Amino acid sequence: MEYSPPPLFKQGASARVKMMVFAGISIALLLVDSRMHALTAVRQAVGTVLYPVQMAALVPRDVALGVGNYFSSLSSLEKQVRDLKHEQIASAQIMQQAQLNIVENKHLRKLMEARERVPVKTMMAEVLYDTRDSAARKIVLDRGIQNGVELGRPVIDNLGVVGQVTRVFPFTSEVTLLTDEEQAIPVQLLRNGVRSVAIGRGKSGTMELRFTAPSADIQIGDIVITSGLDGLYPAGLAVARVTLVERNAHGPFGRVVCQPLAGIERNTQLLILMTSPEIPPRPPVEDVKTGRKIAGKMAPIKDPAAAATPAAKLPATPAVVPKPAVVPAAVPPKEPTR
Repeated sequence: MEYSPPPLFKQGASARVKMMVFAGISIALLLVDSRMHALTAVRQAVGTVLYPVQMAALVPRDVALGVGNYFSSLSSLEKQVRDLKHEQIASAQIMQQAQLNIVENKHLRKLMEARERVPVKTMMAEVLYDTRDSAARKIVLDRGIQNGVELGRPVIDNLGVVGQVTRVFPFTSEVTLLTDEEQAIPVQLLRNGVRSVAIGRGKSGTMELRFTAPSADIQIGDIVITSGLDGLYPAGLAVARVTLVERNAHGPFGRVVCQPLAGIERNTQLLILMTSPEIPPRPPVEDVKTGRKIAGKMAPIKDPAAAATPAAKLPATPAVVPKPAVVPAAVPPKEPTR
């Protein structure tokens, strides 16, 4: 249905005609501007006038883009920070592992050098864990009966004696450290050969030289080594350093405290000395009893000259018994250190 204006009002040109007129004007202006550049000044003036309007119209778009870029960059930065933290942790772990490997390699090289210095066969072992008993000083190694480990084997590191194998299992062995209160080892001073017995002092991590006379020539700083008298420890192994000397004039013995030289509780690899104790076997009990019986049945030996002299011819005055001469005690020779 078409609606037409009332006939009383005057009508102008139709919309179609207007559109065609304006389109023609636009085409003409485009042709004139493209060929003669006559409208450049007009275009610049119009652009200058409309520039604030354009900027105002672009503000919402710029705000939206800025907010989006902010949150996008924020999330990207957070992700980068997380990645950098993970890389830092991984790098720190790698560095710690590298430092640990360097320390272990250094310790292993020292053990190999000590292995070459020891004149007996040795076996490398690794410390698995400490025993659960907090009062005892014991560790467990990864070598046992299957590897040829036996009771009494000495355990050392590159600095000296660590302890002794006291229990053996098929695949592991238990080592009692020198600082354990039940551990004793015969020792002597490297400087002058004074012998003693070193006994652990438990939690203090030190040792004490027992049965030492107050007048014994012991000084702070003396090195204590194994004497080899027990047949278990080879002679000449470093044990401890004297740190305290107390001379008790009223008692039979002095008090000497030593600090172990070996890394008692800080090593992870150790050496087991595969030595057999060179102790001669004891004589059988029957032979000892037989010897005692024969000695009891033997008559005492008499001097024939005294037996031939009658008792009546002996002088009335008692004979003077000469006093025995004072014989100096033999100084035990120093055992060669290794």
